[in-house]
Amino acid sequence: MTDDRAPEISDRDSSDSSDSSDSRDSVFASLHVPNYRIFFAGMSVSMTGSWMQATAQAWLVLTLSGSASVLGLIVALQALPVLLIGPYAGVIADRVDRRRLLTVLQAMMGLLAAVLAALTLAGVVAVWHVAILAVLLGLGHAFEQPARQAFIHQIVGKSLIRNAVTLNSVMVNAARAVGPAVAGVILTLVGAGWCFAINAVSFLAVVVSLIALDGTKITQEPPVPRAKGQLREGIRYVRGIPSLWIPLATMALVGTLAYNFPVTLTAAADFVFDGGPQALGFMTSAMGVGAVVGGLVVAARGTIGLRPLTLAAFGFGITIAAAALAPDLITAICALFLVGWLSVTFMSTGNATLQLNSEPRMRGRVMALWSVAFMGSTPIGGPLIGAIIEATNPRVGLGVGAAACLAAAFLAFAADRRSRSRVGPEPAID
Repeated sequence: MTDDRAPEISDRDSSDSSDSSDSRDSVFASLHVPNYRIFFAGMSVSMTGSWMQATAQAWLVLTLSGSASVLGLIVALQALPVLLIGPYAGVIADRVDRRRLLTVLQAMMGLLAAVLAALTLAGVVAVWHVAILAVLLGLGHAFEQPARQAFIHQIVGKSLIRNAVTLNSVMVNAARAVGPAVAGVILTLVGAGWCFAINAVSFLAVVVSLIALDGTKITQEPPVPRAKGQLREGIRYVRGIPSLWIPLATMALVGTLAYNFPVTLTAAADFVFDGGPQALGFMTSAMGVGAVVGGLVVAARGTIGLRPLTLAAFGFGITIAAAALAPDLITAICALFLVGWLSVTFMSTGNATLQLNSEPRMRGRVMALWSVAFMGSTPIGGPLIGAIIEATNPRVGLGVGAAACLAAAFLAFAADRRSRSRVGPEPAID
């Protein structure tokens, strides 16, 4: 390490209970850390509300516009801020107190959900309202994502980060299992407005959890002083390390063309299976349940690195292809269960690989690039997949995503093999 870098900060576990080897080997090892348990609980409530809103918003836009292209455009607008300012948001995450930043951002996003609820319940909501609020929500996500990812490392320490990242993915996907199913019922009974209202209230849970954390048990990482060229520094840093740039490149391709499920599944539920919002809820929930099961397996036995990432991308592509070819709704739901399983395996492997291979002073910027690759690619992929669906059908849209995953797996394998031939085998990661 050169002299101009900040000294390496030792990662410690944030709770005595996490020091035992038994707890570290547990599926729920990181939940032995009290602070992470509190944070996890708050995020669980908030994420469930967020998935309710995502499902209701997609259905509302499709109902108002009758167009998959418009739906794809709204999804793209929500992700556009991540693409445009995501890398800079990572610089901010390295400069400021992440806990305070997260508290402010969560409160702001709750207010946006309340505004959308008020417009919808008043019966005056229009597509342009949803578009503006989607951009503002995306702005919050652009700053929230890298700060939250890096903050998890501060809570649990190096030895538990893989388990914490995986359980975080399990939580997100458990919310995806519950939220859309509940949203489907609420949409049918009382409409989208109440889904947005519930989501607005759910943000209080994560705000309260952040306030309740024990600050003395959080690893303090000194903020990086403001300086010129920090964004370029982060990009140069990633570019020089294969175990960082390969996962990012892989996610960029998969994120652009495969992670457009709000578009593909909403269109498939309506135009292929003629099932309405309840079918959409069941399909999205099937992915969530599969992700929960797969995530628990990864938390207990998963490995990280470029080879596991390549295998996960390959399996993800095969399962999406199976969903695209499903002849009926029941078969599609079964295939989507496997899609969820491989999805969380792919995301968790890539995320943990990045976190464990990046320096603390660079972690915010590295995770911001991960957010750009995952969410920031949607402004390109969302409208593109929406247009493909309108020109063909939702099955083709899913098929394009499957092909992207398979291509990403091949490219990651080739790049990893080339880097190994130059510098030797990838070092083992504890």
